[in-house]
Amino acid sequence: MEEREIVLTEEGYKKLQDELAYLKGPRKMEVAERIKIAREFGDISENSEYDEAKNEQALLEAKILEMENTLRLAKVVPDDDVSTRKVGVGTKVTVYDYEFEEEVVYSIVGAAEVNLEQGKISNESPVGKGLIGKKKGEDVFIETPGGLAKYKIVNIERV
Repeated sequence: MEEREIVLTEEGYKKLQDELAYLKGPRKMEVAERIKIAREFGDISENSEYDEAKNEQALLEAKILEMENTLRLAKVVPDDDVSTRKVGVGTKVTVYDYEFEEEVVYSIVGAAEVNLEQGKISNESPVGKGLIGKKKGEDVFIETPGGLAKYKIVNIERV
């Protein structure tokens, strides 16, 4: 099976490293303590607290492995390599949405960094993919699940 490259901004890579350190340190200790306390309740074969703590431990270990894999496969886009001449990972792009007659700001990030509330969209999403490589002033037509969207690139800056 071919492993795919995971694109991350420097900020996203650092954030993932910090979260992984928390999960492997303090969070792992919390779960281990819960297991220890649950064992003290007696017979573990009928101990729901123990079962819950063990399930939490398994989920935590899976999340840690997933994050380690993401960091291992990550291709970090250095902040210095982010150009504002074209839309790319690490850029914040302001577009005019013709359908809704309003400006919208998107930050183009790797799939592991998506946060729609903060306007961070993936370079792999239909809109992100459609904006990549476009220049200021260009009209862009993007096929989205909701139909054809038309945007005009108003501004490009670094995230």
